Amino acid sequence: MGYKQNASLGAHEDTVAGALSEVREGRIVGRMLEGDHTVWGPEPEEIANRLGWLESPENTGNALRGILDFAETIRAEGIEHVLLLGMGGSSLAPEVFGFALQSKEGYPDLAVLDSTDPEAVSGRAEGLDLSRTLFVVSTKSGGTEETFSFFKYFYSRVAEIVGEERAGSHFVAITDPGSGLADTAEKYGFRETFLNDPNIGGRYSALSHFGIVPAALSGVDVERLLGSGRAAKDELVALGEDDPGVWLGTAVGELARSAGRDKLTLLTSPVLAPFGPWAEQLVAESTGKDGVGILPVAEEPEGPPDVYGEDRVFVSLRLRDEGDGSLDGLRDAGHPVIEILLDDPYDLGGEMFRWEVATAVSGWRLGINPFDQPNVESAKVQARKMVAEYREKGELPEPEPTVEEGGISVYSEGEAAGEVAGEAAGVEGALETFLSQAKPGDYVSLQAYLPPSEATTEALQGMRVRLRERLKVATTLGYGPRFLHSTGQLHKGDGGNGLFVQFTADPEEDPPIPDEAGGPEATLTFGVLEAAQAPGDRQALLDIDRRVIRFHLGADASGNLRRLIDGIRGGHERREA
Repeated sequence: MGYKQNASLGAHEDTVAGALSEVREGRIVGRMLEGDHTVWGPEPEEIANRLGWLESPENTGNALRGILDFAETIRAEGIEHVLLLGMGGSSLAPEVFGFALQSKEGYPDLAVLDSTDPEAVSGRAEGLDLSRTLFVVSTKSGGTEETFSFFKYFYSRVAEIVGEERAGSHFVAITDPGSGLADTAEKYGFRETFLNDPNIGGRYSALSHFGIVPAALSGVDVERLLGSGRAAKDELVALGEDDPGVWLGTAVGELARSAGRDKLTLLTSPVLAPFGPWAEQLVAESTGKDGVGILPVAEEPEGPPDVYGEDRVFVSLRLRDEGDGSLDGLRDAGHPVIEILLDDPYDLGGEMFRWEVATAVSGWRLGINPFDQPNVESAKVQARKMVAEYREKGELPEPEPTVEEGGISVYSEGEAAGEVAGEAAGVEGALETFLSQAKPGDYVSLQAYLPPSEATTEALQGMRVRLRERLKVATTLGYGPRFLHSTGQLHKGDGGNGLFVQFTADPEEDPPIPDEAGGPEATLTFGVLEAAQAPGDRQALLDIDRRVIRFHLGADASGNLRRLIDGIRGGHERREA
């Protein structure tokens, strides 16, 4: 197994060593492998029935023959594209495999749709030959609203092209036994339904059917991938508390708990870049609850050591033959640095298993249950209320803006709202007033309910750099509503040190969501769904006294976003002010 882990913890060496002694004394690994729920809590609910991921490398391997036979059948039929429809744990691992391992020649290419933005949906529909596309509808619960909306839209589009009697043969389901999706797959004649082990939570499902089936369809050597996972599992059994994943989880958990280093900053090489968002969901949703949390900082542009606060711990993941970036500078500055080297992208199977182990151990160290997600539902409840009002009244509820200027509307609440309304000089002043609340240990979360694109991502990444320079705080970036299925739990469950900046815009096009797959009626559109999810999450944040501001960018999303970014004062300007 091609894997090496190095660490430089500086002043925190003794603290982590003490925590590792407690891991051994508590027999944490042995009890975890025995399925002992008391490692994390007194009651077995959402613990004992969430440990199936420990057996994923073996169990998925046992089902591999049928998966590979199906993949070969799809290839032989001339299917050119596989489009996975899913959110969060259903989409992030396939995205890693599709990018890092890539499709094998002669097999379909693999793409993922996990955004309800109207342009994202239309872009996928127009960019594929739907008659030669296999759609993988993937959801553990079998009732995820975004995923079902994708299904209804694409089923109707495919039925128009190939006829309703053949449309179902273009669809595959991955779900838990007895779920609503399993019933839907039977009703609409799906080509195949892959039933996953129900004792695996979505974010721990990388090496289960949810990750392996899409990878196999694109020709990835999934036997090799699972072999890497099995080797990591064997290492855990053999080494117990000395396993590298256990060390990683203990170190990260202890640094957050006792040293205030709760911003887990992930530095990934270009080939392994999608691993960052995958780990982001795993760590954020598992550890951000009960007033504590480890904030994973993924895909933040790297900077010199002096732009980082004392709340950071860095984990670098790269292939052995790639450069190490700025790790020496970070070490010299006293930041804890953990370096992980892989020989080959296929070592990701073992690395994902180790991170699942590490996250479970970090949860133990923080004293929380890493397998539940108690705050995820709050935003969904608010969004459903808004959709219900839309269906009743024909429009979504919208509060009065605090500031309107130049095509941008600002919505602010709490103590900052009065200052924004009374003193701020336009929209730039509104952003300045909001950011003035930041203090050491905080983070800024940029939430883009905008069409995902390279240009928009580049602009928002530039904004992250400016904010870090200005405020010296960690920054995160998520496209909505995708991030609701990853970092959304942490945003509501942690200690409340986030500043949330939402961006919304008017869609140029707005495809309908059929009320029933293949049916003519559509009382909802993707634009309305997205427009309900953004304020729904905003209200869920406000209900628990989080700091949040929303900028509606109107019809010129690109231009108005650039205006906001240009209006952020740099660190040197702040010091001179």
